[in-house]
Amino acid sequence: MLKFIIACSTAMLSCFSISQEVVDTLETEKGTMLIYANRTWEYLEDKEFDGLLNPELHEFIMRDSSLNYVCPWDTDQCYSSNKTNDLTKLKDTLWLCVVDTSHNEFVMPFDGKITSRYGYRRGRYHNGIDIDLKTGDTVVSAFNGKVRYAKYNDAGFGNLVVIRHYNGLETFYAHLSDINVVPNQEVKAGDFIGLGGNTGHSRGSHLHFETRFYDAPMNPEEIIDFKEKIIRNENLFVHKGLFRPGAMPSHVASPTADGSAAYYRIRGGDTLSQIARKHRTSVSRLCQLNNIRPTTTLHIGRSLRVR
Repeated sequence: MLKFIIACSTAMLSCFSISQEVVDTLETEKGTMLIYANRTWEYLEDKEFDGLLNPELHEFIMRDSSLNYVCPWDTDQCYSSNKTNDLTKLKDTLWLCVVDTSHNEFVMPFDGKITSRYGYRRGRYHNGIDIDLKTGDTVVSAFNGKVRYAKYNDAGFGNLVVIRHYNGLETFYAHLSDINVVPNQEVKAGDFIGLGGNTGHSRGSHLHFETRFYDAPMNPEEIIDFKEKIIRNENLFVHKGLFRPGAMPSHVASPTADGSAAYYRIRGGDTLSQIARKHRTSVSRLCQLNNIRPTTTLHIGRSLRVR
């Protein structure tokens, strides 16, 4: 009987055990199991988990006490902080290791054609990448991590899986036809998490894939080269410019839909005068396009609109 309970753990995890009385404990090879009066259970380590898979990164962010960023472990809400984190107020550039020696794997969530990118779309901002697939196609985790949310979301995502990763990011996998994981479940890059579908606010079967940092969406193309199907760089420099709604990827000077805008990624030693000369414009025009002043400090890695 015990073996059966352990094997079925992914169907009965802790979301049902809130405020329940513990009637027994059981030592297993996976840890101490808490048995509740309503016949549900959870592992002790999951009950005590504070949500921090990258405590060093969180400690660095919290050095600026005015930010007060939070990332609680909420298995019931897809946005764990209720959108209170304003990443446009970041003062420093953070060095985030997308992959490292301990968690060095990346797998495309699904190998399909990109049908819609991050940015302004149909009167609103589209916070992710849409990947074409057929209902029933296998969707996998992009990185190693832990499932935080896995259920139907009636705000538009449909069947949604949210995974928190050791690199400090969270990834969203929306519109699934079926979910194969539960909250608190450890997953590795490439692990099967669900089947592609057309649930929620969706116009045809596809995977809506998001990358978020402390609940704030960023362009997945800052991290992933969807053409080559690899990580763009093992290091990601996180700065407030990444979180402007609809910001273009900083690795290229990309045009907007009407072909009128282009962006430049700031490098060490750059000045507004140098950037203006390089792109045949003026400092005043750069300031106007980016809502900055000539004395504004240029942060390495930030995307600057040049046209």
